[in-house]
Amino acid sequence: MPFDVEIKDRVAELVFNHPPVNAFSSAMWLELPELITSLGKNPDVRCVLIRAEGKGFCAGVDIKELAENSGAIVEVNKGNFLTFKAIHECEIPVVSAPHSFVLGGGIGVCGSSDAVIAADNTYFALPEIDRGAMGGASHMQRMFPHAKVRAAFLTGGQITAEEAHRLGGIEQVVSTGEHLGAAREFAGIIASKSRDALRIAKQALNGIESFDVDRNYRWEQGFTFEMYMHEDSQSARDAFVETGKTAKFEDT
Repeated sequence: MPFDVEIKDRVAELVFNHPPVNAFSSAMWLELPELITSLGKNPDVRCVLIRAEGKGFCAGVDIKELAENSGAIVEVNKGNFLTFKAIHECEIPVVSAPHSFVLGGGIGVCGSSDAVIAADNTYFALPEIDRGAMGGASHMQRMFPHAKVRAAFLTGGQITAEEAHRLGGIEQVVSTGEHLGAAREFAGIIASKSRDALRIAKQALNGIESFDVDRNYRWEQGFTFEMYMHEDSQSARDAFVETGKTAKFEDT
């Protein structure tokens, strides 16, 4: 199973466990929204904590699936959109506890969450421009200033946990060996509150946001689809699958 759930002390831990890099297929992304929503509705749960096993938090979508079938982008887009929306609109707070790489869809997960407690080896990136795709900037922009997002998006560059904390995008940076304990402690503080108060607070906080992350992400996804219809998109995916490297585009 790519996702494990354990409920303890009113905290539901949702664990990404799909080796080697937690890159999810369209079917897996479509599985997540209902799982997250059901945890949010569970009367015994007051906080959802998302963490991961393996090399890193989440490498986003399975590029191999898309390299073999570009038409799969329709289901991938649907799964991504519904997953991030489920986190953002979850009845109760959602805390993400990433380690190592947070890429593509991983940005959507963290950017939809109410708080992020990161290991000190964490970095955030949207390599979409080198994978023949678009999307993810809406959720990154929920975490970081727009100028930083543009620089990272256009270069495919990384934002370290230290820089992310300096910019106010994450709540804490904790040493790798201790970050899960810190995340559980943080989630435990939330879970000690009244469930009704948390539910109402979440609605209030979402309601006062001036940035409509769900609508903006849906706008982005239109350009993701457009990019997938371009021959350069297929070239980028093929290069990544075959060599693990970025495709080279020469002047024509």
